[in-house]
Amino acid sequence: MSTISFFNLSLSFLPLLFIWYFYYKWTKDKSDIIIASIRMIIQLIAIGYLLVFIFKSNDITVGIFIVFFMIVVSSWITLRNTLDKSFKHYFQILSAVALAGLINLFLIVVFVLELEKLYEPRYVIPLAGMVFANTMNALSLAVERFEKEIERSSFEEARQIAFKACMIPQINSLLAVGLVALPGMMTGQILSGIDPLIAVRYQIMIMAMTLSSAGLSAIVYFLLKGKLLKREF
Repeated sequence: MSTISFFNLSLSFLPLLFIWYFYYKWTKDKSDIIIASIRMIIQLIAIGYLLVFIFKSNDITVGIFIVFFMIVVSSWITLRNTLDKSFKHYFQILSAVALAGLINLFLIVVFVLELEKLYEPRYVIPLAGMVFANTMNALSLAVERFEKEIERSSFEEARQIAFKACMIPQINSLLAVGLVALPGMMTGQILSGIDPLIAVRYQIMIMAMTLSSAGLSAIVYFLLKGKLLKREF
């Protein structure tokens, strides 16, 4: 693959200036996009250097720490978008993220990829990142929608609406893949010279994994939420 120069890379931000202008004009918030962009650049550069170290190290304790860190941070980001910021609610979110993510990650690593070792950082870390980021996004949608719906409907109705809402992006991505979009992992593999038919298999694995982790995290969350509400009443 050709190396992207820093100047060429900066050109990709030109459309973002246009978006920022209208975001500021319509929402009166001029810092969100700027801060998010700066954080994205700093975090990706930092993780790039960190991954060089991680991929050279096969210490499973390092891998466990990284996965645990992903779970904690993704759960905290999910809680950030909710009204109930109590520790009890955070624990519910943490449990949903951890259980859904770890089940899917274990299934992929042990049974689908059949890696020689349980921990191979070049596979486990990127896959864990995909799983927990996707779980975080889906659960954020579910919780945010549930909190709005529960104010005017029953638990079952609010759960139904919230669960369906959080699954819309996941289901849409399955319907659109190959017709509207070539997903990131598949595109990256093809650009690096991998046979497209092999790349397709990996992408199918990823799509199934992301849909499963999103759905399972919401299911676990609502099961925990349902038990909590029954205790209160």
